[in-house]
Amino acid sequence: MGYQFNWSAVFNPLEWLNAALVTLTYAFGTTIAGALLGVVVGVALISHRRWVRVPARCYVGFFRCTPLLVQIVWFYYALPILSGLTISAWMASGLGMSLYMGAFSAEIFRGGIVSIERGQWDAARALGLRHLPMMRKVILPQAAQRMLRPFANQCILQLKNTSLLYVVAVPDLMYTSYEISSRTYRPLEVYTLVALIYFVLLAPLTALVGRLEGKTASF
Repeated sequence: MGYQFNWSAVFNPLEWLNAALVTLTYAFGTTIAGALLGVVVGVALISHRRWVRVPARCYVGFFRCTPLLVQIVWFYYALPILSGLTISAWMASGLGMSLYMGAFSAEIFRGGIVSIERGQWDAARALGLRHLPMMRKVILPQAAQRMLRPFANQCILQLKNTSLLYVVAVPDLMYTSYEISSRTYRPLEVYTLVALIYFVLLAPLTALVGRLEGKTASF
């Protein structure tokens, strides 16, 4: 082929380590924030009160039906214009990713809750449990087992979605790879290396999801 690889030109362990830490921090932080938001919105989606259910559906529908890249760009460029507030790239991308994760998590949690058989709900009511104690003690523990696999898969997607942060110059793996590629003119080595780093980060999580699928296959 004639191409001479030069890995030493792009091999800067400290720079790549910092980028990987930024990527993992965003993935972890926005996953936790999105999960917490998803629990609240997921419960709202099954509410009998229309004024609670409709806004939740609008939120989920909007963030599930628009690309995450567009959301990040909108929060960074458009929201400051509309609100008059200065929003950093870190805040804009974190907000976009958290709301995006929250919308998908809400549907996962809603699906887990409504999958519980009607007999479980009736039995809890027969014991005199009110709605919140019934959810906490009877419904949610069973639903959690069924939600585990799809939520774990969503966590994997969230980690991969951090690759979109480069668009607002957050120094994650993709932005760092762009910077190194521009500096060294070695895009083949750079993007091969960044692909390997993503693989190293995602392979253990993917294996964990596979184990969870095996353990919860009966549900």
